[in-house]
Amino acid sequence: MPDLSELNSRVHQTFETLNQAREQALLQARQLTRLCANTIRAIHRSEMETARQNLQEAADIAAGLQRLLADFPLLLYAGYTQDALKEYVEASLTCCIIEDAPLPSPEALGVEYNTYLNGMAEVTGELRRRCLDILRQGYSEEAERLLGWMDEIYNLLVTVDYPDALTGGLRRQTDLVRGIVERTRADLTLSLREERLQKALERASNRLPNDPHP
Repeated sequence: MPDLSELNSRVHQTFETLNQAREQALLQARQLTRLCANTIRAIHRSEMETARQNLQEAADIAAGLQRLLADFPLLLYAGYTQDALKEYVEASLTCCIIEDAPLPSPEALGVEYNTYLNGMAEVTGELRRRCLDILRQGYSEEAERLLGWMDEIYNLLVTVDYPDALTGGLRRQTDLVRGIVERTRADLTLSLREERLQKALERASNRLPNDPHP
């Protein structure tokens, strides 16, 4: 009669080790996601020092998460891990673009290219929000700069035409980015036209003779 006791022991030992690593990974993934959300929130409040502090904490947790799962590819490439790392990419790139700093590479962040590109795609939503906040105060060259970044991101993503199984569903994200960019361009165009009209009206008003009998 075959004896499976040795296999049974190895199976349980392996899954016990995996389960312990998974529990730690889930905790760190939640912490990473929360810190990234706080980073984005601070950016939109123009609290850049707070954003940088949160982002540094996020970087430490992301590095720890990657070290923890280095020997467990099943967990490293699980959805919850890659989703958390995608949020880290989004927060990192958003912070750099807002501060007009060079973007970190996928290698610098320690993430796969598909995770990096999906995180980059989500940056456009944050840039649109930033543009709208700026436009509430009137047309601005800063909004144009951010739109330029949105264009560059879309122009990169649209060239990545590979199966979703490889890119992590990037094609759908790219379609969403296109809509975000087009709406933002329309908003900036309208704001610019309104500003030009207002200035033209002011110039015309200044050329009118003063009414001596108000």
